[in-house]
Amino acid sequence: MEPPEIRAWSPPVGGIREVLHARFTDHAYPAHTHDAWTLLIVDTGAVRYMLDKHEHGTWTSQVTLLPPHVPHDGRATSPDGFRKRVLYLDSDLLAPAAIGAAVDAPGLPDALLRRRIDQLHRALTPFTEHLEAQSRLALIRERLKDRLTRRAAPVARRDPGVAARLRELLDERTVEGVALDEAATTLQAHPAHLVRAFTKAYGIPPHRYLTGRRVDLARRLLLAGRSPAEVAPEVGFYDQAHLGRHFKRMLGVGPANYAGRRGGR
Repeated sequence: MEPPEIRAWSPPVGGIREVLHARFTDHAYPAHTHDAWTLLIVDTGAVRYMLDKHEHGTWTSQVTLLPPHVPHDGRATSPDGFRKRVLYLDSDLLAPAAIGAAVDAPGLPDALLRRRIDQLHRALTPFTEHLEAQSRLALIRERLKDRLTRRAAPVARRDPGVAARLRELLDERTVEGVALDEAATTLQAHPAHLVRAFTKAYGIPPHRYLTGRRVDLARRLLLAGRSPAEVAPEVGFYDQAHLGRHFKRMLGVGPANYAGRRGGR
């Protein structure tokens, strides 16, 4: 019998109460409820569960959405167990009317939604990329609302005015950053529309634009002789490791090596 592997934390992202990454082999959840929405993806194995006295299953190709206050249990379908990632979302993230739809059909065969949830989990570890996490949650929330109300996903439309204003705001607040909800209030636009309009206008989402601006600023400071450890917090990263991860992803080398190549671009 293998012991379970569990990692749980509360990220500083509005709307997300808790994140759980776990692997179970022989553990079976007894019937229980949550006061939050449970958004679940399975990475290996499969899970069988009862929800409102009806049996369901979730596999690696699916997204599972369990509504608040509705009893459910859970167990592996094979001795190999399962590995899952879960987001517990505030109960008001979706309208109460969505609960009935989630009870009737908690399993969502939606490849785009699953990919977005995977990306959100990655944005929450090992450092919480705040703007990215908020942006991805906004798109996930919108997709869930569309699925639960059986409407087609909205088509991104150009809105160069709001996109340009968001870019100006990100340029002004490169180091300290800006929360998506705050930007939406400031620009009087829905958060998901902000993300879509910016991406449509500039070809990259706002969080990636902000990261690029921070890396550009880091490059200038590094070439001026500053150390990566000093530069990282001054340009908006948590620490040197956080800077190094984004710097290498963008430029192919770490900050220290880049600073040694004075002619690099």
